Amino acid sequence: MKSFLKASLLTAASLWTAATLAAGPTVPLDKAEIDLHDKASLQRGAQLFMNYCLGCHSMQYQRYNRTFRDLEIPEELGVENLQFTGEKPGDLITNAMPTEAAGAWFGTAAPDLTLVARVRGADWLYTYFRSFYVDESRPFGVNNAVFPNVGMPHVLQELQGVPRKTHEKRMVDGEMKDVYVGIKSDGSGILSPAEYDQAMLDLTNFLVYTGEPMLLEQRRLGWYVFGFILVFTILAWLLKREYFRDLK
Repeated sequence: MKSFLKASLLTAASLWTAATLAAGPTVPLDKAEIDLHDKASLQRGAQLFMNYCLGCHSMQYQRYNRTFRDLEIPEELGVENLQFTGEKPGDLITNAMPTEAAGAWFGTAAPDLTLVARVRGADWLYTYFRSFYVDESRPFGVNNAVFPNVGMPHVLQELQGVPRKTHEKRMVDGEMKDVYVGIKSDGSGILSPAEYDQAMLDLTNFLVYTGEPMLLEQRRLGWYVFGFILVFTILAWLLKREYFRDLK
């Protein structure tokens, strides 16, 4: 009996831990209003990824020419502006960073990002890109509110500027306290806060596209399938009524 109770308690504790870990980040996620029909946004997102992310993160399940075609980028223009190490248009989007070296430099190899939007979700990515802040205790001098103790530098800092946690004096339980209200840039970035938010939305949009490039085509075909099923159902009902008319 004691063994059974002990095993039950251990199982319950394991399930509680798993549920806690699966619950996601403890900070609210901002809504990412992505639009896979917006080719300009997808093109800007691709440019951001190739310039700021590809140095460490690969996209080994996506090909350059497929990206160019889907995003309506002329192949010559794409090769000139989005391919930097002599790859062919038909090559997969990979980088030259050795896995062992990445592990030594960052503590772990940088993950492939082809499917990251399907794993994390668009809202998580959009909030993550905008949640870096200065933390001198970390190896790269930054941390992330959505992904605590993140093991990567803030590679987009030149666009955003130096982000810091901000606090305000607010009345809490009858006392004035410093309350965390968000992350704010010092204004030294290339982009304004609104422009940076839009850039991160473009990057998120691109990552959602690469996670499932056929999504729009699937939705388009889905309407045809739905229409076929609807018409078939009506015809089947009419045929059934005709067959059973004499049995009444």
